Amino acid sequence: MASSQDSHADRPVNRLAEETSPYLLQHVHNPVDWFPWGPEALEQARELDRPIFLSVGYSACHWCHVMERESFENEKIAELLNRSFLAIKVDREERPDIDQVYMNAVQLLTRRGGWPMSVFMTPDGRPFFGGTYWPPTASMGMPGFSDIVTHVAEAWNTRRDELEQAADELADAVKRVGEVTRGPGSGEPLDTGLLDHVRKQLLAAGDTRHGGFGNAPKFPHPMDVRLLLGLPPEIRRRRLPGPGPTDTRSDGRRRHLRSTRRGLPSLLHRRRLARTSLRENALRQRPAGAGLSRRVRSHWLSSGIPRSFEKHSTGCSGK
Repeated sequence: MASSQDSHADRPVNRLAEETSPYLLQHVHNPVDWFPWGPEALEQARELDRPIFLSVGYSACHWCHVMERESFENEKIAELLNRSFLAIKVDREERPDIDQVYMNAVQLLTRRGGWPMSVFMTPDGRPFFGGTYWPPTASMGMPGFSDIVTHVAEAWNTRRDELEQAADELADAVKRVGEVTRGPGSGEPLDTGLLDHVRKQLLAAGDTRHGGFGNAPKFPHPMDVRLLLGLPPEIRRRRLPGPGPTDTRSDGRRRHLRSTRRGLPSLLHRRRLARTSLRENALRQRPAGAGLSRRVRSHWLSSGIPRSFEKHSTGCSGK
């Protein structure tokens, strides 16, 4: 049986052929006209006045490989990207600085993050739209990547001013996020209004039934939990507005999910979410030396449920 390397031997290579990153070299035979991150790519985008599609991942990322196979090796999708965008590929383990900036933008846009990270930007590198993994065509409630590329290209050609304005607003928001992290000894207290806003956003994304944040695929969010636990007591105790959602008991009666209405104390009180569901079920059942980076589904039980164990040189892969 021929190896995948042999099957690519007669295919042309793109600009990533001169790179040393294992992740970038995995994309060297893609029909997408990838640029590595650098002055040449950014200057070319400005000269062509063409929006940028930025894809960030790493070599051990399962869904990065899936998106490459489904979309970046797809000739029709590659043609769409090459015609309307300047495509840049980044290895987050090689350039964590770039990854962090654009991850902040994606999280502000979508309330979640992860890899592969997919970002659409102005020619000067200001993001205006983004996400993570998208299937090649619409599937399981997710939009198709081919449709997204087509719609973003059309919007850039017909409503560029709106996208430029959105990019300006997002750039300001990303800058403010960067300013929240203060150096040792700064002595300046954080704005309590900002902290309360962060609390509300995180709790709104919390999964009070299965634990964690967001839906499938689900990542552990240790830094988010650490932030919530570190909030001042007067902010932690505040309740979220509104009646909150309901849930259905096994006997069919509906009950109130007080954990969402009452806010952080009740959410953290459900420690089965973090201790039983996460640690004792999914997170503990892993190969030696590996950490669980995501759950493919929304719950953390392990029997028969796909999950991903990966080893990283730069820490936790989940956002």
